Amino acid sequence: MPRTDDDSWDITESVGSTALGVAAARAAETAAADPLVRDPFAQLFVNAAGRGMWSLFTDPALRAQLIERDPELRSRMQVMVDFMAVRTAFFDEFFLEAAKSGVRQIVILAAGLDARAWRLPWPDKTTVYELDQPSVLEFKSATLRQHGARPTSQPVNVPVDLRQDWPTALQEAGFDPSRPTAWSAEGLIRYLPAWAQDLLFERIHAHSAAGSWLAVNAPAQNFLNPDLLARQREQAQRFQAAAAELLRTELPDTDDLWYREERTDITDWLHEHGWQAASTGMAAMLARYGRDIPAEDVMPPTVFISAQRSG
Repeated sequence: MPRTDDDSWDITESVGSTALGVAAARAAETAAADPLVRDPFAQLFVNAAGRGMWSLFTDPALRAQLIERDPELRSRMQVMVDFMAVRTAFFDEFFLEAAKSGVRQIVILAAGLDARAWRLPWPDKTTVYELDQPSVLEFKSATLRQHGARPTSQPVNVPVDLRQDWPTALQEAGFDPSRPTAWSAEGLIRYLPAWAQDLLFERIHAHSAAGSWLAVNAPAQNFLNPDLLARQREQAQRFQAAAAELLRTELPDTDDLWYREERTDITDWLHEHGWQAASTGMAAMLARYGRDIPAEDVMPPTVFISAQRSG
């Protein structure tokens, strides 16, 4: 179902289901022989959600059946796992560097099933604010409680839609805008309309003291290329059709969840507002972590941005 400005979702629906897909990819990477990242909680979330498209990455029998139906999907699934592994490593390293510099206030926007507040080695007195839809945060909290997980930080849930007045909700939860903050917007930008992206960064900037950090992954400049979009959609529909047939259920068209609109260049915007920002393309990021670089029509063009505010 196409997006609307006031839509909402549970964990197995719409944008929520993509959080499970990310968790499944992290679980698959964690189970690999030589994993780039380890997320011991990812499989717990997948198990708690029950059977769905995400199961194809963590259930060897289902995966084998899918590949038997369409052998070319093997490489596509591996690319998806590699992408999430590299993305996770980028944000993990960003947060650990920020913490090493002395930042003790962390804000994870669109936290989804991110478990960094439970798995990263945070310094003492680090507070991690997690913002997302109420039902998504409740699913995560309930699953972690059920398994006796203990956080490595001081996590604070902030249940709010990021298209609404989340800065007020964040401050009411204890956030102090006068202190340096490390912000992340992982896997978020494509799911926001262009106006909401602009508002998001205006709000981040307005609540970032000197010494704040920011990391984000976002669409690259050629993400609206019509030929590329057509090839990517064909690839996605092929995977979705095979998965729906195997799982014997109707699956959401994740292609409908993204807003394909002209957007402000985030790196340029940050430079204009006094941030020191650097960006790295997807191919360079995969190469950095020793992963294969796929054909351009397999994954949407992506750029990884890290920034610091000096004044």
